[in-house]
Amino acid sequence: MTDSRRHASGKPTVLVLASTYPRWEGDVEPGFVHQLCKRLVARFHVIALVPHAQGALSGDIDGVEVIRYRYAPARLETLVYGGGIAANLRRSKWKYLLLPTFVGMQWLAVKKLLRTRRIDAIHAHWLIPQGWVARAATREVPYLVTSHGGDLFGLRGNVLTSMKRDVAQSSAAMTVVSSAMAAEARRIGLSPPRLDILPMGVDLRERFVPDPSVTRESDVLLAVGRLVPKKGFNFLLDAMPAIVRARPNVRLDIAGFGPEEAALRAQAERLGVSQHVRFLGAMPQDRLPALYRASTLLVAPFVRDDAGDQEGLPVVLMEAIGCGCPVVVGDVAGVDDLLSEMKSEVCVDPRDPAALANAVIAALDDPATLARRAESIRAIAASRVDWEHIARAYGHLIAHCIEGRRA
Repeated sequence: MTDSRRHASGKPTVLVLASTYPRWEGDVEPGFVHQLCKRLVARFHVIALVPHAQGALSGDIDGVEVIRYRYAPARLETLVYGGGIAANLRRSKWKYLLLPTFVGMQWLAVKKLLRTRRIDAIHAHWLIPQGWVARAATREVPYLVTSHGGDLFGLRGNVLTSMKRDVAQSSAAMTVVSSAMAAEARRIGLSPPRLDILPMGVDLRERFVPDPSVTRESDVLLAVGRLVPKKGFNFLLDAMPAIVRARPNVRLDIAGFGPEEAALRAQAERLGVSQHVRFLGAMPQDRLPALYRASTLLVAPFVRDDAGDQEGLPVVLMEAIGCGCPVVVGDVAGVDDLLSEMKSEVCVDPRDPAALANAVIAALDDPATLARRAESIRAIAASRVDWEHIARAYGHLIAHCIEGRRA
């Protein structure tokens, strides 16, 4: 008998759960979940169940059926966007009151879809809360859970660690975006039936590519990302006085938004370098390639923050490398897979302002070596994080989860 809930296309239906998803075209929110979803539609009918926000688009977006669930009155739906859940909670303690309804309404939305649609598999991005919601909502539909970093390295304590273990063990499979995360998962006792290392990808074929017609500016440093502690922008500002003394014409462009902006602006003033620092604000995805191509150097001073959160495999770093932009990078384990043998040449401890300043100055002093190094790193990245390769691997893994259910 034909299941009337099956999608008209006849394709298996994958329900994707995520707390971060673009709200509209050109949104400044991270878009990697949607980028993966739209590359899976050739093989699956993809439903993305994501939080509502004022003005956010729903319906068919690039072939993905986007459904947005409400979790509070519109003016209070501020938990997710504008820096992410963890950063928003640190900034505004009252938002902890939104967590029960955020999780509860997501769970109800999943239950409704399981009742009204034929869902063949669930892909939950982040162990908590999406992985936990998938675990709690069904025992019949297999789920794949993907950890992106903060949910694995952060969210510490006995209760949360126990929840993560349960989510992983009950899954059909789990992915992490770097080898360092796989090691951390094993260290804290996560034992999924299958653990794969599959990063998010980058479009290295059309969008994030070098442009030989563009001449890089001199002494222009670029920092990109949410203004949150794990990005380490405060440590870059600590290094700026020494950089300015060595390179008086240097300029630092910070492209991003988030809860630390006021503190970073005040820090630049206090250090006397505000004349050399520009805060560009939120930057739409389609404007980033031009920044990467024109800047002298991307400085990505990643750190492990006080809550234990750190980068899994930084998308910003992959994008810059794709555009041929030279890099100086914080020495966190999450970058090992991308940089491999080049790591020793570009990584530094950002918490040491003298070391960070010296690394930046040395890079600016030797543009020829900088360019050659950038070419070598791009060649490594192209074989590891191209979206077409990554999406194909995720498609195979989701199909494996579905077949396991049928068996």
